[in-house]
Amino acid sequence: MITPEEIVDMTDLSVDEVAAIGEHEHVSGIVAAAAMADYLMHQHKGPQAVQRMICDEIRAALHADNLDRARLLYATLHHFIREHPEAVHGSL
Repeated sequence: MITPEEIVDMTDLSVDEVAAIGEHEHVSGIVAAAAMADYLMHQHKGPQAVQRMICDEIRAALHADNLDRARLLYATLHHFIREHPEAVHGSL
């Protein structure tokens, strides 16, 4: 049986990146979020959309005064951009 972690590994994204997308899109469950994340990453300008979603979640965490969450999301964004530089080229 395939585990949720193995499904996330198939997306070429980290668990935190998948979780941020799931949170942004109000998708419950890591498997559903992983499917959405993988779909987005294969769309035209999908990496830019994922970057924007993570940034939106950082803003939401800051507005909620949740600095720990904002720090985690900032680290997630930093990792995402390092692994997917195409996300910053031609951003939306």
